[in-house]
Amino acid sequence: MRQPAAPTPVSEKIRRLIDGIGKVFVSKTEVVQLTVATLIARGHLLIEDVPGIGKSLLGVALARSIDASFRRIQFTNDLLPSDILGLSVFDQRESRFDFKPGPIFSHVVLADEINRSTPKTQSALLEAMNDLQVTIDGKTHALPEPFFVIATQNPVEYHGTFPLPEAQLDRFLMRIQIGYPSAEQAKRILQEKDLSGQLRDFAAALSKEDLLGLQAQANDLRVDEALLDYIVRIAQASRSAKQVRLGLSPRGALALCRAARAYALVMGRDYCVPDDIKAVAAPVMAHRLVLESQLYGMAKIAEAEEAVAGLLRSVPSP
Repeated sequence: MRQPAAPTPVSEKIRRLIDGIGKVFVSKTEVVQLTVATLIARGHLLIEDVPGIGKSLLGVALARSIDASFRRIQFTNDLLPSDILGLSVFDQRESRFDFKPGPIFSHVVLADEINRSTPKTQSALLEAMNDLQVTIDGKTHALPEPFFVIATQNPVEYHGTFPLPEAQLDRFLMRIQIGYPSAEQAKRILQEKDLSGQLRDFAAALSKEDLLGLQAQANDLRVDEALLDYIVRIAQASRSAKQVRLGLSPRGALALCRAARAYALVMGRDYCVPDDIKAVAAPVMAHRLVLESQLYGMAKIAEAEEAVAGLLRSVPSP
């Protein structure tokens, strides 16, 4: 685990946020750090892991930590785009159509098992994520700020699923795995008697305005030219790697830079170092690379992450 730098007013805010989430979501610190970095970078998160490891809890804890609204959408094969976005309903008294917003009009949205819905429904969510607005019956409705989507997929079960294509996966800034808890963490989970009560009494660590300020700071954070060259070399190396059919696109390189800026802020710095890029490389790059092999599920994830690790070993850092 990478240790944060000396405390600053900004890093204290982020520490309160991470500590607040950690009070109810028991997992590796790196998982929470990467989740918060994705949020601060104005990105969205894809969690590809087995059921029962706390994905919903992570979303609820994060929303409560920033005093934000939270909605969970269970994706199924009969879910319609209007079930997510909302629809216009005719008001007979007023003789007009009124827009009834769907669950996507929340600050934090958990899209659970996103690959169980049809491509049309997936596309409705992913376009809203990209544009931060939805258009219904010719009228555009802005989504609230901040806006953060956590989507989940089960990498083990593929029956009745519609895998996200590479172009849609690219909408997620990072893809992570939570993993099983350690023995000590598992014991702590078993000792917890009133988790729902803790969530009910959960005190926000930051305001939504604080978070928007952190997002602006991350966007303006300084990245040395040598580090920009490093990102370019990593992207170029990915396009010529033997096991990679399609390497990192220019948009993927931009995502790597955005994530590194936010991660540096999470680590308490107002500048990037090579370790920031290395820390976010696998979560940002692995789901964007198209590999030559035909592996599926956990094996595919492991191979993609190993490919990224190989790229980092082959490209000298500044």
